[in-house]
Amino acid sequence: MRHRFHAICPYFAMFPESFPERWLSLLTKPGDTVLDPFSGRGTTAFQAVLMNRKAVANDINPVAFCVTKAKVEAASRDSVVARLERLEAQFRSLSLEVTADLEPNAEFFRMAYHAGTLRELLFLRSELNWRDSAPDTMLAAIILGILHGETDRSSRYLSSQMPRTISTKPAYSVRWWQARGSMPPIRDVFATLRREVEFRYATGVPSGQATVVLGDMRELHRRRADFPGPVRCVITSPPYFDTTSFEEDQWLRLWFLGGPPHPSRGRVSPDDRLVDRSRYWGMMLDFWRMLSGVLDDSADVVVRLGGKDTRPQEVVAQLEASAAITRRKVTLAHSETSLIARRQTNAFRPGSAGVKFEVDCHFRFE
Repeated sequence: MRHRFHAICPYFAMFPESFPERWLSLLTKPGDTVLDPFSGRGTTAFQAVLMNRKAVANDINPVAFCVTKAKVEAASRDSVVARLERLEAQFRSLSLEVTADLEPNAEFFRMAYHAGTLRELLFLRSELNWRDSAPDTMLAAIILGILHGETDRSSRYLSSQMPRTISTKPAYSVRWWQARGSMPPIRDVFATLRREVEFRYATGVPSGQATVVLGDMRELHRRRADFPGPVRCVITSPPYFDTTSFEEDQWLRLWFLGGPPHPSRGRVSPDDRLVDRSRYWGMMLDFWRMLSGVLDDSADVVVRLGGKDTRPQEVVAQLEASAAITRRKVTLAHSETSLIARRQTNAFRPGSAGVKFEVDCHFRFE
């Protein structure tokens, strides 16, 4: 059975666990330490833990950090349930209304969530210590996964009809709901969380060593002493050139974790959706520089990149050329290209020009 932690939070631009599983099997053995410096929803790190490897996961996106940490440093089911019960008792005892400044998008929140649901979300937003408490991290990650979604398909989602992988923009959402006379569903957040906790924990809690870092990948060398072992393998998928902006696409999840009640750009990351090619490959040079400071004497690096207005050969050539900055012997051992027939963008932007292919490149460091 597929482990149910894998799908805690649907994520745009996510890769399936079969991608790291394959390379972990080929390139590592139990006990090896695996790094993903662009961890996203933590698929590489979690699959590594499932396969008795040690993991290091890094991302600058708080949503990615929260979801990854919930998976690889999972609290016990009993501790999560106990924490949820305490939170619910605290909420039920409140005599004052739970409020927050939701301007300039108060209409969005009013139409996205039933008043009772929003009150519960605001309370949990203010109370959950998702950075430092394992039970709170798990509860926050589960909420991120059900914060919005296709309500017409599942009662687990808390919002009016939205995609489950991205947060649509406030003005667009309001127009869409108004045109269809959409009303927010009545959802008891605590009851929904109880069901989700039971569902997710049905496949158990894996044990293993992992380090999860919230920060810029350029600073990872400063955290090397915190790693569970020397990095023997890297399996990662950096942001694709001019493809998506997590600050915009994940704005509602970022809001729940303490961010502003509107989409932003450049507030969290300087590299979010780079649209200038020279700056993009400058970021990738920084990626290789960082690896030269954290990798073991011999290591394997697997990179997945996508493209839409270039050729696969050009992506491979650019990636290979940028690796030369490490001043270590780096060899491109293998590359393969796969075409993307069903792009994720079709789910919310039909007919848009999204990523057309993905290239997997395996490098060997000596």
